[in-house]
Amino acid sequence: MPDYIPWIREKVGHEEIFLNVAAIVVFDSTNKVLLQKRSGTEELWGFPGGMMELGESAAETAIREVWEETGLKVKIDSLLGVYTKYYDEYPNGDKGQPIAIVFKGSIVGGELRVDEKETFELRFYELEKAPELFNRQHNDILDDIRNHRSGVYR
Repeated sequence: MPDYIPWIREKVGHEEIFLNVAAIVVFDSTNKVLLQKRSGTEELWGFPGGMMELGESAAETAIREVWEETGLKVKIDSLLGVYTKYYDEYPNGDKGQPIAIVFKGSIVGGELRVDEKETFELRFYELEKAPELFNRQHNDILDDIRNHRSGVYR
């Protein structure tokens, strides 16, 4: 099966669709959170993660995406929440409602790397010093982490 998003976009064009997303909020040993400066976000930050491919679980997607975008091997420690009532319009005109399954995780190996395709910078932040993130969904995730919430559904 080809990459899901290009495949489905060939069929529906820029129309609004559900986007199944998985992410991991990665903490280092000092409880700082990893943020990623991503392509297409006008120099703004977000959590590592991405679109599910057909046949993947949300956990598999989240672990794969963190590896691809950061060079870190991570394990999932718990479920943070499910974030569903959001809307995004991308620079290319694609529209979608991202349904994000978000985990908390920790590093088990690998080394931070920037690929300059999807990731332009990686940095660990103290929770209270983290910058504004690139969309409302990511800012809500950060707010839930700061307020020690888990099992969130929005």
